[in-house]
Amino acid sequence: MLRVNLVCLFGVFAILGTVACADQPMRGTYVEARTCQVYTGPCFANGEVGLTGKDALMTWQVEDGKFAGVDLKGLGVALIVKGSHTLGFNGFEDAKLKKAMLIVDEEANTEQADALRKFALHQTGLDDEIICDVKRSEINMDFNYGDVTAKVSVGKYGHLDARRARKGDCICSNESAYYPPLAKLSGFVPGVTIDGGATARSLGVRWEIPDSRTAYLGTFEVDASEEVQIATNL
Repeated sequence: MLRVNLVCLFGVFAILGTVACADQPMRGTYVEARTCQVYTGPCFANGEVGLTGKDALMTWQVEDGKFAGVDLKGLGVALIVKGSHTLGFNGFEDAKLKKAMLIVDEEANTEQADALRKFALHQTGLDDEIICDVKRSEINMDFNYGDVTAKVSVGKYGHLDARRARKGDCICSNESAYYPPLAKLSGFVPGVTIDGGATARSLGVRWEIPDSRTAYLGTFEVDASEEVQIATNL
């Protein structure tokens, strides 16, 4: 089960631009890392495009709320994705071929596991057929709202230790959130992966990306009206 460290809760909403709603939307935290720099400038990005950035680890933690009518409070889900091209400005659309391994919180029951799968696909826009493997694992996330840092453990399949990018992380003084996050978010900041990696034998991938400007940390919300529409269409 994912565990979140609620430090300076109100501060992160100002930092990440998240607004609480009266109708209690489904909400939570998100951390991703890719195998190319995302907080960078065109000089570095142009040198990596087509060569790196074809892989990503995406992790979600649900703090509260339901998806498709199923209560997912406290549960987590993760995706390890492999693409045929750098996941750049257009995200997954940049890769003609892609496949993914889904990791579902081992605490979830059958109904919750199915809802978590649908949630991950909804947040990424990916099709169900790209999922070639599904695993169960303990998933832990420690998200510090005050400092905007996060530590994520996805069992033997992945790990991330990330923090918000700072001025000292600039190299060419032209850095920005160059490639957008791969998931729908209500607020986010680019970050540095202090340590991170993923292993998915079914995808034929194993990678590590320590000390790299490859992360995003953020929050997500699915409002009540959207959740009802999603449930109706599933």
